[in-house]
Amino acid sequence: MNKNNSVVTIYNSHSEAEAAVRELQQSGFEMKQLSIVGRDYQTEEHVVGYYNAGDRMKYWGVQGAFWGGIWGMLFGSAFFLIPGVGPLLIAGPLVGWILGALEGAAVVGGMSALGAGLFSLGIPENSVLKYETALKADKFVLIAHGSADEVVHAKAILNGTHPETLDYHQQTVSPLASVAK
Repeated sequence: MNKNNSVVTIYNSHSEAEAAVRELQQSGFEMKQLSIVGRDYQTEEHVVGYYNAGDRMKYWGVQGAFWGGIWGMLFGSAFFLIPGVGPLLIAGPLVGWILGALEGAAVVGGMSALGAGLFSLGIPENSVLKYETALKADKFVLIAHGSADEVVHAKAILNGTHPETLDYHQQTVSPLASVAK
């Protein structure tokens, strides 16, 4: 059974994205199949920092409570500085997909590391560009992935949270298989 189906939503604020994560959690969606990406922006008025505490990354700054809560619910966390997109905070399995793309030298066609991670999940290149543009505009991208049934369930829940956009992606063959020679 294919587990590389996904529903990707864009939210205008961290509070909207957090509410969507909580809705999925309360509905029983597996948190290990959920990722969130947001841009880290810094102001001169607030100290921003990161540190590792055991197996969780800690963050303090303007959105410290948001990221601390998200990293407590999701598995995997990272801070990446991605050229062209900027500093990103990421939680969930997308962290592993990005690292896998980087380690496997799968960053192709001028894609960023984030783009390669999303592309390896089966998200088409034109959608990757849409999500990177949303992140540059300080929006939040939430990705639920899994079997077709799991993703259809997540899609119904997320649709009720009124995201800016909601896209369903179904992968039948690994997109990197056609790139690998």
